[in-house]
Amino acid sequence: DNWSAMYVNDTLVMEDSVAITTERSFNAETFSFESARPFLVNVVMKDFVENDSGLEYIGTARQQMGDGGYIAQIYEEATGEVVALSNADWRCLTLHTAPLDKTCEDSADPLTDCSWESIAEPEGWRSEDFDDSGWSRAHEYDAAAVDPKGGYLDISWDPDAAFIWGADLETHNTILCRVLVT
Repeated sequence: DNWSAMYVNDTLVMEDSVAITTERSFNAETFSFESARPFLVNVVMKDFVENDSGLEYIGTARQQMGDGGYIAQIYEEATGEVVALSNADWRCLTLHTAPLDKTCEDSADPLTDCSWESIAEPEGWRSEDFDDSGWSRAHEYDAAAVDPKGGYLDISWDPDAAFIWGADLETHNTILCRVLVT
C-alpha cells in the first residue's frame, strides 16, 4: 500500500503495475529475476499522498493520513528455497515524513497548517558498497496493523515474512529499504 519498485543491485526488476494514485491500491506483484548470490535487494516504497502535507482525499469528508505496509518473499525458483523475507533485518531510510503534527489531519488548508520533512534519495544507495549503517532497521507490523486487502490475500505467505515500514505507518510516506541476500 500503495506503490513500490524493486531493484536487484542497481537493476530495476519490478515496478508496481498499479499507479500510486489508484484508490485503495493493495497491490501484489509476482515476478522472476536472475541473480547470483550475494545480491542486494533495494526497494522504494511509497504511500499515496496528494502533496507534501502527507494527506490524501484533501477537501473531502474522507481527508486523512494514509498508511503504508510492505511485505516480500523471495524464493529460488528451482529449489523453492526461501532466500529473503521482509523483516527487521532490512535497513530503511524514510525520505518523506508528513504531517509532523497529526492534529493537522482535519485542516482546511493542509499545505499551510501541516509541516513535513523530506530528504533527497542518497546518491548511490543501491550500490553494495553504500554505507547504510546509519539507516534504521525496518519496523515490523502484524497484518492487523496494516489491514491488507486485495492482492495480499491471493498469495500464500511464508509465516516468517513480516510487514515492514518506517517507524510510523501513517506519517512515513516514502521509504527506501535494502537487504543483502547471501
